[in-house]
Amino acid sequence: MRRTRPGILIIAAVVGGAVGFLLDQTLTGAGRATFAPTVTLPILLALLGALVVALAVPIRRATRATAPTHVNPFRAVRVAMLAKASSILGAGFGGFALGLVLFVWTRPVAPSLGSLGTVIATAVCGALLVAAGLVAEHLCTIRKDDDDEQPGGVDA
Repeated sequence: MRRTRPGILIIAAVVGGAVGFLLDQTLTGAGRATFAPTVTLPILLALLGALVVALAVPIRRATRATAPTHVNPFRAVRVAMLAKASSILGAGFGGFALGLVLFVWTRPVAPSLGSLGTVIATAVCGALLVAAGLVAEHLCTIRKDDDDEQPGGVDA
């Protein structure tokens, strides 16, 4: 499995930002109020980040112990894939929230801080989820076994 590359996170953030900006543009054009996420969204993003790191820590402890214990590689891959998905999701939600903020800041009327509180919290928690996902992905790295052969290697 390859690690999450910065390019995919940037793409997710840009797409999320475009969706957030266009959603508010469409709602405003239809005469409706702009979109504001609920208070629970940033809380859930932060809890997901904490959960991903909590799932990755036992794998790190097992592989880095003085006497390494056996680690189920399927569990390590599952947690690593969850971490990768979490970082992409965090980038998407963070970009979405920044798109909402960008739309509100381009309006001629200054928004109240109360209306932007959950949007800013969502952007911050999205960034925290990206960081937690990348940290958990790093924690799930398993050292290569000594008996693993190199690709294309021939035994004599």
